[in-house]
Amino acid sequence: MPRYDFRCRSCGATFELRRPMAQAGDPAVCPQGHEDTVKLLSTVAVTGAAGAQQAPAGGGGGGCCGGGCCG
Repeated sequence: MPRYDFRCRSCGATFELRRPMAQAGDPAVCPQGHEDTVKLLSTVAVTGAAGAQQAPAGGGGGGCCGGGCCG
C-alpha cells in the first residue's frame, strides 16, 4: 500500500499514512486530532545498480558538444 506524507497546519507535525491509492486525496487527521492538514509532495530515492547507471570510461558524452571538440 502506498505511503502518503502529511503536515498539520495547526501544530506543524508531519506524519505518514498508508492507504489505498483510491483514498490518496481523502482528508487526513493528524495524530493530535487536528483536521487542518495538507498532503506533502513525496520524493522517491532510487539507489543501487539499477538507479546509478554511469557511462563507461572514455565512452564519449558530456562536454560542450558531446565530448569530441573539447580537449
